[in-house]
Amino acid sequence: MINYQILIMEYLCVFFSGFHVIPTVSNVVPESCLLIVVGLLVGGLIKAVGEIPPVLSSKVFFLYLLPPIILDAGYFLPLRPFSENLGTILIFAVVGTLWNAFFIGSLLFAVCQISGGQLANVDLLDNLLFGSIISAVDPVAVLAVFEEIHINELLHILVFGESLLNDAVTVVLYHLFEEFSVLDQVTFRDISLGFLSFFVVALGGVFVGVVYGIIAAFTSRFTSHIRVIEPLFVFLYSYMAYMSAELFHLSGIMALIASGVVMRPYVEANISHKSHTTIKYFLKMWSSVSETLIFIFLGVSTVAGSHHWNWTYVICTLFFCLIARVLGVLGLTCFINKFRIVKLTPKDQFIIAYGGLRGAIAFSLGYLLHSHNRDMFLTAIITVIFFTVFVQGMTIRPLVELLAVKKKQETKRSINEEIHTQFLDHLLTGIEDICGHYGHHHWKDKLNRFNKTYVKKCLIAGERSTEPQLIAFYHKMEMKQAIELVESGGIGKIPSTVSTVSMQNIQPKPKPERILPALSKVKEEEIRKILRTNLQKTRQRLRSYNRHTLVADPYEDAWNQMLLRRQKIHQIDQRANNYLTVPAHKLDSPTLTRARVGSDPLAYEPKPGSKDVPVITIDPASPESVDIVDETQEEGEDEGGITIVAREPPSPGR
Repeated sequence: MINYQILIMEYLCVFFSGFHVIPTVSNVVPESCLLIVVGLLVGGLIKAVGEIPPVLSSKVFFLYLLPPIILDAGYFLPLRPFSENLGTILIFAVVGTLWNAFFIGSLLFAVCQISGGQLANVDLLDNLLFGSIISAVDPVAVLAVFEEIHINELLHILVFGESLLNDAVTVVLYHLFEEFSVLDQVTFRDISLGFLSFFVVALGGVFVGVVYGIIAAFTSRFTSHIRVIEPLFVFLYSYMAYMSAELFHLSGIMALIASGVVMRPYVEANISHKSHTTIKYFLKMWSSVSETLIFIFLGVSTVAGSHHWNWTYVICTLFFCLIARVLGVLGLTCFINKFRIVKLTPKDQFIIAYGGLRGAIAFSLGYLLHSHNRDMFLTAIITVIFFTVFVQGMTIRPLVELLAVKKKQETKRSINEEIHTQFLDHLLTGIEDICGHYGHHHWKDKLNRFNKTYVKKCLIAGERSTEPQLIAFYHKMEMKQAIELVESGGIGKIPSTVSTVSMQNIQPKPKPERILPALSKVKEEEIRKILRTNLQKTRQRLRSYNRHTLVADPYEDAWNQMLLRRQKIHQIDQRANNYLTVPAHKLDSPTLTRARVGSDPLAYEPKPGSKDVPVITIDPASPESVDIVDETQEEGEDEGGITIVAREPPSPGR
């Protein structure tokens, strides 16, 4: 008993260390594929020496190996892209899984009826039960492959979010068809109750996770004197949420995700930085070990388990899985793109369809079957898992390179990015309110206000409950930068003016005293009065802005007219400043008169009634009689002879 366990660990250490030492192997073969190969070799060696290889039981998988992986994914879930694409994820997870289950199950039933023989004993409910098991995308396999190819954030969150949320559909369909298989007759009432059970399982799991997440956040308020046990509460309450959901036949995966998402912002505000580091690295280590054991035992169980190979059923299962995935993604994307601002391109659709990997969840659910066709179902499940993990997992990286799919860009968040992100959120919220459309930005703003007003004050201890989001983000970035400087050995380069950040989690911070003396309200009112009297008064609206009731300003037109007049006066002043002297009218200018006489002497005659005006005799032939003509001057009809008049600009009131 102990011999083959020691042998498994030895082979695990050798192959796993060799995989990470040789970079060329890791660039071609995914880690999950190599672990399955290790499991196959270890299982074969154990069987060759006459021992019985261990089998991955469903109890061990669902109680000990799966929860760490889901908790790690839920606790560090990128909440913003997940919430922005929640509608798309739900459609793929719910509608897509239902489509795959019924499409695969019904076509396999048709194949069984056409083939006859031994397959004729497989009825419709057994095929639908098998279709519900094989239709779900596995989060463990998706994580193992997609994190290695560094796909862009949108595709990663769509496929991974689908794999997380389709657990509720898989669990409901599995239990539903399992109960229907023992009934003599399935009525419409049974189908209706089965449809309602989906909402009970999914929403019930979310409710359980939210409750335990709030309890964990509230407990972390009182751990300032016992920092050692802070990480324990995160693991304890998360596992209690999973076990409570499974106890009542709810979705344990949904409970783990909900508890991790709810507790993280409040727990991280209460616990120390050392506890946060412990939680981060312990979860990563725990999930990595569980993932390694799952794939190794998957290979060992393949060798140790009993199988029944049926070429028709296995090949048809693999073919129908691929066809159902492609048709489901194409059909649902055509519907989803009508409502999305950022459309899913054909390249994105191909990666989503190609990334629908199956894994250990389907394998473990297959072991729970009590059907007489269990061995054939397990053989088909293992074949589909191996094909998706080996063929699709190994070829998805070259296909991403060939199609030039956008990859994830490793960029550090900055204060500038955070400010612009919040600005865009507020701007879009205001636009939705002005248009009267209550979209997800509106409800997100309402939820943030409720969280800031009530929830944070109850779940976060100390001054950080009222700390603005930008300040909290700045503290986090400054602490991260300080840690990087310490790790790189550049602590001596830090100037003495750098402020210490977030030290309240390490030692109690005394409340800073006010530098300025406290003023009485009477003195403050006198200062305000002096400022209002002596400072320049700017145009202000006395009414506060309310985006729900926008009232038109009656003085808006008057202000616009006054601004236009001021601009016109300013333009006239600028034009007048271009001259050294104020220009006279063209008819009374000697220069223009000499020019006209020089061009047409007969056309020039003195005006009648202008006896007192001096007559200038000009010789057109003389070269001194014609000067440069200024064509930019305007013509006038002044009858006063040679005069210079400065026109005054009109006042704004005229």
